[in-house]
Order: sequence, then structure tokens, then C-alpha cells
Amino acid sequence: MSTHAEDDVIASVSIEGSPASSSAAPAPNADRAVASRTRTFDTRRLSRDFADQDAFLYLEDFLAPEVTAQLVQSARGLLDEVNRNYLPGHKQGGSVSRHTIDRLAPFIAELYRSKELIGWLEQLSGDKLQVSPADDPHAYALYYYTRAGDHIGWHYDTSYYDGRRYTLLLGVIDESSCRLDYELHTRNADVPDQPGSVQIPPGGLVFFDGDKLRHRITPAGANEMRVSLTFEYVTDPNMRPWRRFISNMKDAIAYFGFRQVFRQMTKRGKDHA
Repeated sequence: MSTHAEDDVIASVSIEGSPASSSAAPAPNADRAVASRTRTFDTRRLSRDFADQDAFLYLEDFLAPEVTAQLVQSARGLLDEVNRNYLPGHKQGGSVSRHTIDRLAPFIAELYRSKELIGWLEQLSGDKLQVSPADDPHAYALYYYTRAGDHIGWHYDTSYYDGRRYTLLLGVIDESSCRLDYELHTRNADVPDQPGSVQIPPGGLVFFDGDKLRHRITPAGANEMRVSLTFEYVTDPNMRPWRRFISNMKDAIAYFGFRQVFRQMTKRGKDHA
């Protein structure tokens, strides 16, 4: 496990023909950009689809183009901050936590807290959603697949909170053969498991209940690059102390590194001293 630049990434990967070196454009207004898209959707029908698929929805084209472009710019700008991890038999790849994003890519935090986005997701889920607590490094995070073999094995996004935790997965960069494989209805003994697989393009969306969807990301090939962004929303932000310990250890070992996770805990303790 180490923290260093992804120097093996092909820097020329771009979106919509724009070079990675193009000048930065002003960040869009998150609420307006989300509203411009969600008002074109049949949200009532999408909500039925979400329920019929046991709390799962995939949209190939969700984000406004200017939002996708801003996320691509942020993902490239954070390459030097990527923490890489390797867990034999389960995962290999890199990640950047919300704490680093807060410092260096504030637009992502603005999009995460968008009232328009949260309100639309509440319509889909039928739940009242809250942002994750400020010390949760998974609240919003970028995940990088930039080396041959980068992947994550079959898993659930298990909630350690007292309530449900929903995952919103947004495609950012996809110059890869990686796919999201998933199985629906695995927690419902009365309905047969339903397998599926999608390759999420930039601007695409997957929204699901983390405790219900069994899923994985298939391995990247040589000279490929995939970056995704996840947002986590909860129905109850409370977490029992022993679950907090397990969650922190998992985040430190499998994702963001001990320095990132426990530095934030130390900072929080000093702030309350």
C-alpha cells in the first residue's frame, strides 16, 4: 500500500475531444445543472423502475456536459493524491477521499450537497436522505483504475450506519474495458437473482441501496483508465462506536490509508478539546 502519483496513466485521455491540457473553465452551478437534467426525466417512471429492480437504477446519460467536464478536470488534477491499495483476491486500485476533495476539488462537494440532486434521489428512493457525517471519508470519493488488473471483487456497500446507505455512482473517465457486474434481488428469497452488466460512460449514473446490490468492477487492461465518483447518502447518520471502529479500519486498509483516515479523527478530537 502506497501513496504516489499515477505516473503510468496515459495523460492524453480526454472527454468530448478536449485535451487534458485545456484551460480550466469556471465551475458550473451544481443546483442549476442538476435541475436542467432532472426536469427532463419521467421521475415517476424511474422511481417505479428503481423499486422493481430492488433499489437499483442505471441511466446512461445523466450529468449535464459541463458537470461531466468539471469532474474530469478534477479527477485529473487529483492524480498526485491517489492512494493505491492491493488486497489479494479482492481489490486493486486507487482512491481519493472526501477530505482531500474538500481541499482540492470543492465543486465535487458542492454537487454532493446539491438540494436538487438530493431531492430527486429522494423521489426515486422514497426515503428522506441526509448527507454522510463530516468525518466519513466515503461520503464522496474518487476511485481510479489505471493499471492492468485494477478491479474490485464481488461485494455489497455495507452500511455501518443505523439506517440505510444509498450509493450514487457517477461515471467520470472511461477509457477502459472495465464493467460494473451486478446481481439484483440477492436479499430476496422469493425472487430469483437477476444478473446484469453495464459499462458506465462519463456522465452516466448508477443509484442503489448498498446493502442490496451485489456487484464488482471487472479488471482493467494495460494502458487503460477508468475513474468513477461515488456519493453516499444515509437515512440515519448515527453509528455505534464499535461499527465506527470497523468502518475506519476498513477505510484505512482498503481505500484511503491510515494517515488520511486517522488524521481526520485526530483533527476532530482537537477541534472538540
